[in-house]
Amino acid sequence: MATKHEQLLHYINSLPIGEKISVRQIAKALNVSEGTAYRAIKDAENKGFVSTIERVGTIRIESKKKNNIEKLTFAEVVNIIDGQVLGGKSGLHKTLTKFVIGAMRLEAMMKYTGAGNLLIVGNRTKAHELALKAGAAVLITGGFDTDDEVKRLADQLELPILSTSYDTFTVATMINRAIYDQLIKKEIILVEDILTPVDKTAYLLNSERLASWYEKNKITSHSRFPIVDHSMKVQGMLTSKDIIEQDLNVGVEKVMTKNPITVGLKTSVTSAAHMMIWEGIEVLPVVDDYNRLCGIISRQDVLKALQMTQRQPQVGETIDDIITTRIEATPEEESYFFEVSPQMTNPLGTISYGVFTTLVYEAATRKLKKHKKGDIVIENLTIYFIKPVQIESTIEVVPIILEAGRKFGKIDVEVKIDGQIVGKALLMCQLIER
Repeated sequence: MATKHEQLLHYINSLPIGEKISVRQIAKALNVSEGTAYRAIKDAENKGFVSTIERVGTIRIESKKKNNIEKLTFAEVVNIIDGQVLGGKSGLHKTLTKFVIGAMRLEAMMKYTGAGNLLIVGNRTKAHELALKAGAAVLITGGFDTDDEVKRLADQLELPILSTSYDTFTVATMINRAIYDQLIKKEIILVEDILTPVDKTAYLLNSERLASWYEKNKITSHSRFPIVDHSMKVQGMLTSKDIIEQDLNVGVEKVMTKNPITVGLKTSVTSAAHMMIWEGIEVLPVVDDYNRLCGIISRQDVLKALQMTQRQPQVGETIDDIITTRIEATPEEESYFFEVSPQMTNPLGTISYGVFTTLVYEAATRKLKKHKKGDIVIENLTIYFIKPVQIESTIEVVPIILEAGRKFGKIDVEVKIDGQIVGKALLMCQLIER
């Protein structure tokens, strides 16, 4: 049976897109305390069901799909620009397709403005009106207001008209940054993208006997099964090792591994891979926020996903992406060169500790991958000597393999400028043969 919190989330999720909700309204509708209703609304906001906007309230928004993550709703734009809504509140849940900067004549501006657009413009009332009639929302910069007639038109057409104290350039930069950040998120593969869903997952109930394990094993050829209760909450894992020399009539609860390691839907595949390697796990149950089984992921699923990401074109670059693309190797890959750009420095104008760590990590993993074919997981990285490295310096990173066995590797790294050592590090890692 669903908990009260789950019932509240289901109720909020079933509300029409664009509807405004409140703590009092939810508490009254489901006969719960306002504190319980408040927690449910906050959880719904975290899950992307609703959006809370200052001076507007909380509205039901459309949950965005993974392939549409780079698009923003007007409700999100209000929060990004710290703006206020002058009219058209019922359209805040809608998605903007592109934004247009209104720094041109009125006729030319309207050529570029259409349905789903956001026109960013100053206090040009006629432009506000024409944009709304063309199906576009309006963002007024400089803290200006607009006519009451325009506000009424926005309400009638259900198209937001927003206002912010920032100037046009700052606003465009803020929105562009938000879209770019979400493009980066789009590239990160999560467990929910690769799992075998629960309707295709073999599992056992905690009330069953060990004989059921053999039946499932015969059908699926798998040797590891999640154990769940009647609410589908994960109770344990049962593997072939657990059932050795056990009677077939023994209950699975007696021999299963209790409180198994699980992962959530939003866990990154990289985190799951690290967990599986260090814990020696072949299969991980995937659970929701209430520990209910959503599916499973195997080592094979994770390795396939990691290899696929390496072949994907980069859409939104992180600082790490920028660093790794700028590293130049010598023909024999004995050392790697990198020039410190302004964005790689700290407030003192020297290379930041994070960039230094990334350089050491990247050079060491490249060296070891060349020596040992396969994937690498870093266990420990220790920087035990570092000097300030000035902006626009060209540094040389020299990784030296101290040890490279079948499963473990140890690398010493020296960082030099003009032959002088400015940093040293030691890496310990685990090797995974493909």
